[in-house]
Amino acid sequence: MPYEKSVIVPLSADETFALITEPDRLRRWHAITARVDLRAGGEYRWTIIPGHAARGRFTEVEPGRRVVFTWGWEGAADLPPGASTVTITLEPAAGGTLVRLVHEGLTDEQAASHADGWSHYLGRLVEAGTKGDAGADEWAAAPQELDPIKAAEAALAVCQLALRGVAEADYHHATICPEFDVTQLTDHLIGSVTSLGGAAGAEFPEATGTTLEDRVATAAQPALEAWNGRGFDGTVKLGPNEVPATLPLGILSIEFLVHAWDYAQATGQQISVSDELTGHVLDVARTIITPEVRGGGGFADPVEAGPDAHVLDRLIAFTGRAA
Repeated sequence: MPYEKSVIVPLSADETFALITEPDRLRRWHAITARVDLRAGGEYRWTIIPGHAARGRFTEVEPGRRVVFTWGWEGAADLPPGASTVTITLEPAAGGTLVRLVHEGLTDEQAASHADGWSHYLGRLVEAGTKGDAGADEWAAAPQELDPIKAAEAALAVCQLALRGVAEADYHHATICPEFDVTQLTDHLIGSVTSLGGAAGAEFPEATGTTLEDRVATAAQPALEAWNGRGFDGTVKLGPNEVPATLPLGILSIEFLVHAWDYAQATGQQISVSDELTGHVLDVARTIITPEVRGGGGFADPVEAGPDAHVLDRLIAFTGRAA
């Protein structure tokens, strides 16, 4: 039996259609990263939570009215990409737009699990329509069985949320990194992402984003998609060196999470991050940020965090920042 659910989004049909189909809008309620070719036959790939990416093709696209796409999970044998179909219709209604979602081609067990998922995310869609952003998604905060790719995706989600809180007036605020203002820190982060993603064979589109969050997301999406395709076994070429594949992924996690803190400090925000993710990244940092790395100028000496410091404060202190 198909799964069906309807919600009222307090926006026009065109604005609601944008929330459902445009990468920078999808990141506000449904996806950590999103690649979208919005045309009949075009492919999409959405990382919904760390380690779980939905992929398929659009079969019908009527802007402001209807979108139909195939659906499945990357790497799943029981529901691979293209194995089911999602139809979303939009109709003007009192209070905004009636969004009706029908998901067909599921077994009873799959329908039950997807009912939980769609209920969660359609609730976040309404919240994004109401507030502009649904905020941190607890489902993405502490993925089970963290591995180098899941950790990088979860850390990216934290970083992107911090970046969405950066106003244009903040772009040239000083950061805790004395050589960077907020915009320059973003340029540095994008340079790191492209280098570390390139180690997995990522190809990067020309930068077109207008906000700092969009610019980082435009680089992070192909980088993490390439790492998902490659996996983290074996070694890769990073600059002139052959290194374990886990190394560039570990650096990505550190960069995303620590710079999320940097952005928050520069703009008066608080970041929301689970102890599980932070503890994982701290363990990774302890293996990567060696005395030799510090000696090469990559990081300042660690700061004393105190015996009762929170795990995030310990991570920040380990990278040479004072919390």
